[in-house]
Amino acid sequence: MSKVKKITKNQLFLPVFCMFLVLCANIIYDVAHGSPFYNFFAVSITNGMLQGRLINILNRGSEIAILAIGMTLVVSASAGTDISVGSVMSLCASVCCVLLAGAAAPQATELAVPLIVGVLGGLLIGCVCGAFNGFLVANLSIQPMVATLILWSAARAIGLLICNDLIVYVRNDTFAVIGGYVGIVPTPIIIAAACVVITTLVLKKTAMGLYIQSVGINKKASRIAGLNSQRIIFLCYVLCGLCAGIAGIVGASRITSADSNNIGLNYELDAILAVALGGNSLGGGKFNLIGSIIGAYTIQAITTTMYNMGVSAAVTPVFKAIVVIVIVAIQAPPVRAFFKKLSAKKGVVNA
Repeated sequence: MSKVKKITKNQLFLPVFCMFLVLCANIIYDVAHGSPFYNFFAVSITNGMLQGRLINILNRGSEIAILAIGMTLVVSASAGTDISVGSVMSLCASVCCVLLAGAAAPQATELAVPLIVGVLGGLLIGCVCGAFNGFLVANLSIQPMVATLILWSAARAIGLLICNDLIVYVRNDTFAVIGGYVGIVPTPIIIAAACVVITTLVLKKTAMGLYIQSVGINKKASRIAGLNSQRIIFLCYVLCGLCAGIAGIVGASRITSADSNNIGLNYELDAILAVALGGNSLGGGKFNLIGSIIGAYTIQAITTTMYNMGVSAAVTPVFKAIVVIVIVAIQAPPVRAFFKKLSAKKGVVNA
């Protein structure tokens, strides 16, 4: 029994268990429709590119995984969520595509500036948006959801203004590689993996991870201990904006255009759900980045599974909402106290 308790109390238990349930649902569905039980895991090379349901999940879930990195840091440090990341994605994509298209907008086949200039421009805008949110939260002590609500409503509209209320197309093979393939591997998977590895190394090899958790657990005590709480929270929001910029550029490259109305639409909800599904407390403090990444791909797996089962895209958010309700309920102090009390009673009876 002690081993079971140890496993269930592990922070990665919830995301891994949820992923396991999704995999089981896919296997049962495939077997019921006459397909081999391993059909979900089947990977093939078609036209020189990796194909398969598992590859599609890793590919399509990359933007959410990148957003989940920044969201995890923000939630841990400020005990609040950044609901502007989807709109910031759209704004960064718009800036990047407008720079690349130049005077040829709204349709360009040749890059007006080097690719790196357009990419850095989009990333810079993401950092600026993150800095704006961070200033409101860290320096003005505005509640995170209220502070980020400003860019949630404004960033997408600013992107539309920059694009002159048009979809800016950049039909260029060099730009398309970012959301396409490098060899046989989808580039978004490589970018997401690089972001995870770099962030993990920074958090593990420096004291940054410890500082973020300390501020999230008790901001006042951390300040007394000598930590600059405002600066740490501010930096987390800047990094969240940077992640939104990366995800936005990947999303724009995937469709080789800046569709300001649809890029990143409702992605902030998936990013928040990924953090919660990863076993992280939405009240801040200790976090597990790997759990958030597993949560992000689990969400994409749920979405892909719904599509595979013929469920309408309009209905899919309902299932996500149910998952959110269950996770938040599990994390609620009264529910935790109830299960702890129930476990204690069982221990007494067994004794």
